[in-house]
Amino acid sequence: MKTLLIYFIALFFITPKNNHTTKPYWSATGHRVVGKIADEYLTKKAKKEVSKLLKRKSLAFVSTYADEIKSDKRYNEFSTWHYINMPFDMKYEDSKKNPKGDLVIGINYCIKVIKDDEASDDDKAFYLKMLIHLIGDLHQPMHIGLEDDRGGNDFKVQWFYKDSNMHRVWDGDMIESFDMSYIELAENADALTKNQVKAIQQGSVIDWVNETQELTKKVYKSAKPDENLRFQYSYNNFETVRTQLQIAGIRLAKVLNDLF
Repeated sequence: MKTLLIYFIALFFITPKNNHTTKPYWSATGHRVVGKIADEYLTKKAKKEVSKLLKRKSLAFVSTYADEIKSDKRYNEFSTWHYINMPFDMKYEDSKKNPKGDLVIGINYCIKVIKDDEASDDDKAFYLKMLIHLIGDLHQPMHIGLEDDRGGNDFKVQWFYKDSNMHRVWDGDMIESFDMSYIELAENADALTKNQVKAIQQGSVIDWVNETQELTKKVYKSAKPDENLRFQYSYNNFETVRTQLQIAGIRLAKVLNDLF
C-alpha cells in the first residue's frame, strides 16, 4: 500500500500540467485549422504533388512543424521568419527590413526552393512544411506587430485571471478556450461563394501582410495593459480569429495551387 501511494505521488509530480502559458504561437489547433481548410481548396494536381512530398501526411499534420523545430538550435536561423515588426504608419514595402529575415522573406525563400528543379525532394518537403506554417502566421495579427513590445509579447494582460499577453491571447488563448477540435472548427467555417473565395485569394503576399497590419492596429486598441480579459473579449473577437484562420487556409491553397 505504501509503495502504491509513493507511485501515485510521483506520477502527480511528473505528469505535465495543462497550462495555457505553454502555447506561445498560433496554437497547434489554429495551424491545423488552416491546413484542413486549405486542403478543401487544393486542385487535384496540387493535392497529388503535396501528398508526394509530405509522404502522405496531411497539411494539418505538418502545419506545426515550423514551431516544433524551435526547440532545436540547428534551426535558429529560421526564428525571425515567423513575424514582421514594423511601425503602424508604414507599409511593408517601405519599412526597414530585418537583416535576419522575416515572414515575407521566409515565404519567398520557401517558394523559391520548392520551384527549383535542382532542389532535392527532402529540401522541398522541409520548405513546404515551413511555407504551410508561415502562411498561417501571416494572418495572425500579432505576428505583424510592433518591435517595442515584441509583437504584443510584452503587452501584458490576464486571460480569465491568469497571466498572459496580447500575443498569446490571439495565438492560442481564445482558440483553446473555445474548446473545439481543429476538425470541428474547419468544418464550421463560414460558407463562401466562388466569387468571395476568388476575392480572398487576390493580391500578393505583401498585400496580405499590409491587410493583416490593419487588423493588428485594431487589436492593439482592443485591450488595456494588465486588463483581465474574459468572456466579453472572446465574444467580441473570436469571430475575427475564425475569419483569419479561414482566409489563411484559402490563401494557402492558392499559393500551393500556383506552385504545383
